[in-house]
Amino acid sequence: MKTRYAVASAMLIGVAIGAVAVEGIRAQAGAPVYYIVETEVTSLDGYLNEYVPRVEASIKAFGGRILASGTKVANVEGDPPKPRVAIVVWDDVENIQTWRDSAQFKETRILGDKYAKFRAFTIEGLAR
Repeated sequence: MKTRYAVASAMLIGVAIGAVAVEGIRAQAGAPVYYIVETEVTSLDGYLNEYVPRVEASIKAFGGRILASGTKVANVEGDPPKPRVAIVVWDDVENIQTWRDSAQFKETRILGDKYAKFRAFTIEGLAR
């Protein structure tokens, strides 16, 4: 009977190790996608108090991670960026599209359009 428990335990441990290894390999396979947003705020109070908390919650709910956001933007070369810039990282461009197609994002964006003008684009990062 002890042999059965030992074999069963070994099998469960092997399956768990395999699942962790597969997940690690999957996470390393793809390149992240960066979503960059330049914003020109027209009403700071509404933007900060109404729009920002909602869009941040929406991003997190759909799997994005905000890497940088703010007004300390320095122009290095060429045309200057808008006064406020945010960088969000996603696993892939499909996740971004799912987020942007969601009712939650669309409702939030209608609110955001009352307080700011946006320019957004993506760039694929290097493979992990």
